Amino acid sequence: MSPPSAMEVSAVSDTSGVIIPNPLSAPVQSNEVNGRRRKTNISQWGVAAPCDTANFRLKSHDHKPKAKRWNHVMTQEATIRKGNSLKEAAKFLGRPGIISLGGGLPSSEYFPFEELSIKVPKIGHFSEAETREFGVVITAGKHDLAENKSNFDIATAFNYGQGSGSAQLLRFMTEHTEMVHDPPYQDWKCTMTVGSTSATDMILRMFMRPGDMILSEEYTFSAFVETARPMGVRVCGVPIDAEGLLPEEMDKILTTWDHVARGARKPHFLYTVPTGQNPTGATQSAERRRALYKVCQKHDIYIMEDEPYYFLQMQPYTGPNAPDVPPPSSHVEFIKSLVPSYLSMDTEGRVIRFDSFSKVIAPGSRVGWITAPEEVVERYSKHADVSTQNPAGMSQLILFKLLDEHWGHAGYLDWLIHIRMEYTKRRDIILSACAKYLPTEVMSWKPPMAGMFHWMNVDFRKHPDYPGKSIEMIEESIFMRVIDHGALVMRGSWFYADAEEEHDTLFFRATYAAAPGEKIDEGIRRLGEAVREEFGLGEYIKR
Repeated sequence: MSPPSAMEVSAVSDTSGVIIPNPLSAPVQSNEVNGRRRKTNISQWGVAAPCDTANFRLKSHDHKPKAKRWNHVMTQEATIRKGNSLKEAAKFLGRPGIISLGGGLPSSEYFPFEELSIKVPKIGHFSEAETREFGVVITAGKHDLAENKSNFDIATAFNYGQGSGSAQLLRFMTEHTEMVHDPPYQDWKCTMTVGSTSATDMILRMFMRPGDMILSEEYTFSAFVETARPMGVRVCGVPIDAEGLLPEEMDKILTTWDHVARGARKPHFLYTVPTGQNPTGATQSAERRRALYKVCQKHDIYIMEDEPYYFLQMQPYTGPNAPDVPPPSSHVEFIKSLVPSYLSMDTEGRVIRFDSFSKVIAPGSRVGWITAPEEVVERYSKHADVSTQNPAGMSQLILFKLLDEHWGHAGYLDWLIHIRMEYTKRRDIILSACAKYLPTEVMSWKPPMAGMFHWMNVDFRKHPDYPGKSIEMIEESIFMRVIDHGALVMRGSWFYADAEEEHDTLFFRATYAAAPGEKIDEGIRRLGEAVREEFGLGEYIKR
C-alpha cells in the first residue's frame, strides 16, 4: 500500500520568521515550513560560509531551560582545541565588495563539472520500477547561486567548507530535528558528521580518557567496541531483555561501582542504540527510556544516543499469514507512532543524538549529524575543522537537491513511511521462515519491532556435546556448519561489549535488509537444516 500522498510543494523564498505550530497538531507541509524560515543574508550560502543552527530553528526556545555544563567531563584535548584559524577567516568572505587574496580556495572555474543531474523518485512513486518510469530528473548547475536559481550549487558545494557542513543542508537537518524531537531545553544545536562511526570516534576522544569505562548493552555494535579499545577505553556491558537495557541493572552497577575491582573510575557515559539495536534488534519502549534517563540523572551519566534505525520502526507484528496493518494515515500519525527519543525527553542537555542518512537514503553518502548542547557542538565542529573537515560537498549537494528542493519535509516523511512498510514486509518474511524452518526445540526469538536485524537464541545446553564442549566451541561449530550449508549469519560473540567477561548465552544475528524475499526464506531454511544437523534433531518435516 502506498504511503499517504504528499502535500503540494511549491518554491517559496525565505521570509521573516514567525512561530510555527507544533508539527504534531498541524500538517508538515514543505511550503508552510519554507514560509516560516527566517530571512537570511545571501552571504550565508557562500563558499565555506560559517553557519549557526540557532538561525534555522522555526520557533522560539527561549522559554526552555539551558543545558547543564559538560566542561567537567571533557578531555584536555577537547578543551584546548582552537579549531582552524584559516576557516575562521572565511566569515569575512561574505562582506560586500571584499577582494579575497587570503584563503586557499581553488577557483570553481577549474572544477571540471558544469552540471549534475540525478533521477530520483517522484513523491508517492518510490519503487525502483516507478522511479524508472515516473522519476524526476533534478539538476544542479555550477553557478546556480550567483544566477539566483538555487541557494546551493556546484561552485559552492564542491569547494572547501566548514566542519559544521553547509548552511543549506544543515538548515533542513535542524528543521527536521525540531519537528520530530523538539528538544526540551534551550541551547541545542546540530552539526554535521561524516557518519556516526566517525562521530563516535570524535566524541570518545572528546570525553574519555585512557583507562575509562563506558556503559553499553551487553551485546553492542562491534565497531563501537573496536573504536573505543585502541583509546584505552573499555566497555561495561549492562544486562538486557527483549526491550534492551535494564534500568535496575544499570543502577545496581553504578551504585555498587568499585573502582579498585573494576580498574576504572565510575563511568560517566552511556552508549546505546535504543531503536532496532544492533545486534539484538531490541527497541526500548518510552517507559524504558524514561526510567533509564532517570538513572542517568541520578548518577550524572551522559548519553550517546546512536539512532541509525529510528525511522525503521515497523508495523506491529501480528503473526504468520495475518493481514497487513495499514500504514500511518498521515504525517502526524506517523510521527506520533515513533517511540519518543532520548533527545525529546532531555530536559538537562545530557544527550548527544546521532542521526544518519546511511540506513534511510544511502550509506555511501557519508553524511549525518549530531544534536547536542551548544557547548558540545562548538567543540565538535572545531575538531572536525582540523580532522574530517566537512562531509563531501558532492554528497551534501545531492542530498540538498533531493530533500530540500525536491521532496521537502513532507516528501521526506512520505519516503520514511514507504521504507517503514518495505522493511515491515522483509521482517515478516524472515519471521515466517523462522516459524517454518527453525527447530524450536533449541531455538527461540522475539519479533524485532525496528531496524534490520533478527536475533536468535540457541539453547546450547541441549547440544549433544555439552558440557564437554564450551559455548564458544559450540558456536564455532554451528557457524561453520551453516557456512557449509550455504548460508551466513553473524556470531553473537562478535558483539560482546566485554569479551573478557563470562557469558552463558549463545546467539546468532541474521539481517533481512539486503537479500530479496525468496533468498531470505531459503537462507533461513539452510540455517534450520544446519542447526538440526548440529544438534542431531533429524531432518526438517514440513509443517
